[in-house]
Amino acid sequence: MNLRCKFSSAATSYDNAAVLAREVGRRMAERLDVVRLAPRRLADIGCATGDGVRELMRRYPDAVPLAVDYARPMLATVVARLGWWERLRGQAPACVNADVRALPLATGSLDLVWSNLMLHWLPGLRPALVELHRVLAEGGLLHFTLLGPDTLKELRTAAATVGAVLPAPTFLDMHDIGDMLAATSFADPVMEMEMLTLTYATPCAFLADQRRLGVRDALLGRLGWREWRKVFAAWERAGGLLPARFEIIYGHAWKVGADRTADGRAIVKLHRS
Repeated sequence: MNLRCKFSSAATSYDNAAVLAREVGRRMAERLDVVRLAPRRLADIGCATGDGVRELMRRYPDAVPLAVDYARPMLATVVARLGWWERLRGQAPACVNADVRALPLATGSLDLVWSNLMLHWLPGLRPALVELHRVLAEGGLLHFTLLGPDTLKELRTAAATVGAVLPAPTFLDMHDIGDMLAATSFADPVMEMEMLTLTYATPCAFLADQRRLGVRDALLGRLGWREWRKVFAAWERAGGLLPARFEIIYGHAWKVGADRTADGRAIVKLHRS
């Protein structure tokens, strides 16, 4: 089963396990407090069950909101979580079933793009950044988070202790992401990082959360059960609990006026004095 199918099947269980996404979304929202922005059109890309787009609607009530996800059942959950009064008054976000690398949106049609803990699941980040730059209007803001390379470092350490190698993805370093933003014509990229820790009583509880989120195989890769038992036995506890640390990378960048044409020629602007 591919990742899209897993996210689709997780739509009904996602909210029961999305503790990390909700906390990171809250911290993303706090960072908007210091940003001067009055978007007319905004989108939550990879919206899952819609916490992000609901926060943006509360924060920017005059903006036209879009909820974008490539898992259609997630979008159905966004709609289901709306109250009947919101639906009656037309206060629901428009739902768009699409891949971030090929958005069915006009060039320059968005003033704010929000994406919480989604972009790291892509096989390559650059095509998504190119597409997000395209759909942003000049002066528009890209505001996002993703997982960094030290995510679940304690599990990797436990695996190394027992001579195993986790076949899990290697996430991008924030400096590489910043360079990629600059290379795709975003301006003034700002990158931050922090570690957030979740704790579990048992390995089964940890695995159950990842399954409810639809990311267990994508996050951990596949090992035989015997290998997993050895890894989990070597997972060091802290205060009687198993710590699972997640490196969270926060980033934002702006779309400014183009300085080159599509074929690479420099644009020189002349101003009458």
